[in-house]
Amino acid sequence: MAVAFTNLGSQAGLKKLNEYLLTRSYISGYQASKDDLAVYAALNSPPSEEYVNAARWYSHIDALIRLSGVTEEGKGVKIESSAIVEESPITPPVSEAKAPADDDDDDDVDLFGEETEEEKKAAEERAAAVKASAKKKESGKSSVLLDVKPWDDETDMKKLEEAVRSVQMEGLLWGASKLVPVGYGIKKLQIMMTIVDDLVSVDDLIEEHLLTEPANEYIQSCDIVAFNKI
Repeated sequence: MAVAFTNLGSQAGLKKLNEYLLTRSYISGYQASKDDLAVYAALNSPPSEEYVNAARWYSHIDALIRLSGVTEEGKGVKIESSAIVEESPITPPVSEAKAPADDDDDDDVDLFGEETEEEKKAAEERAAAVKASAKKKESGKSSVLLDVKPWDDETDMKKLEEAVRSVQMEGLLWGASKLVPVGYGIKKLQIMMTIVDDLVSVDDLIEEHLLTEPANEYIQSCDIVAFNKI
C-alpha cells in the first residue's frame, strides 16, 4: 500500500514526514528508490534542523542524486499536495493588480511576479535533476559490505563506527550498519558503502585508512563480505 504525504511545504506536512522517517532510512524499502525522488522533488527546500530525521534523509538523497543517481522503482508514494501547489494563493494579488495597471503601478505587480518565477524555476530545476538522475545509466559503481572487527570485547564499538565513518573521500558514501555477535562477548561491525569504482579502491581504503592511525586504535581487522556491481 502506497504511503501518502500531504502538503509537504507546511509545518504539519514536514512534521509527518519527520515522524515517518524516525524509524526509516528511505520512503519505502531498504534502499533509495523513485519514491524518495518523488518526495524530494516535492520539497521546495531542505528541511530545517528542527526536523532532524527529514533533514538527514534529504541530505542523503541529495548526495545520492549527485553521486550516482537512483533507479530503484520503489513501492509507490502519493503526494497529495506540496509546497509547489501553495503558489496558488499568489494568484489573487496578481489578478487584482490588473486594475491599477493603467495607473502605472506595474512595479508592485512585478515584485509578486518575480517571486513566483523564482519559485517555479527552483522547482523546475529540482524536477529536472531528479528526472536526469532517474534516467542516468548506472555504471562504474559498486555496493560493498564490510566486516570490521575490534581488538577485544572492551573496544568501544561506538567509537569504532565513528572512526570508520570519519573516512571521507570523493566517490565514497557510507550506508546502513549493524553490530553482529562474534563470540565471547565480542561484536563486529557490518557496514554498507557505495563507491564509484574509478575513484575509490576498497583495498586502499582498508589498508591506508581503516588499518592505520588513528582508526587502528579500535579496528583489529577489516574484511570484504560482499562486493556487487550496481
